[in-house]
Amino acid sequence: MLNHNDNASKNTALVTVIGRDQVGIIGGVCTKLAEMSVNILDISQTVMQGNFTMMMLVDLATSELSMPDVNEALSAYGKDRGLVIRIQRTDIFDAMHEI
Repeated sequence: MLNHNDNASKNTALVTVIGRDQVGIIGGVCTKLAEMSVNILDISQTVMQGNFTMMMLVDLATSELSMPDVNEALSAYGKDRGLVIRIQRTDIFDAMHEI
C-alpha cells in the first residue's frame, strides 16, 4: 500500500542546533535556510542555563541543493558561530526510533 505522505517525508528533515546561547542564533539559521530555499515547517527552541537548543522541521522540496550540501552549509555556519548544527531526513529519524 502506497502512503500518500511518502513523497513528503522524503523531502522533510529535522534540523537540530545546540550551543551556548547568543544573540541571533534563530535569525541566522533561518536566514541560512532561506538562502538555500529550504522552507521551515515548524520550530521549537529553548534555553536552559545558558545552553541553547532548537529543533526545526524543514521541507527541502524547493531547494536545488542536496541533503549533503545543505548539511555541509549548516555545519560550516554552525562551526563559525560555535554551534553544532545537524540535519537528518525525518523518514530515517522515524525508522531509527520505531520499536
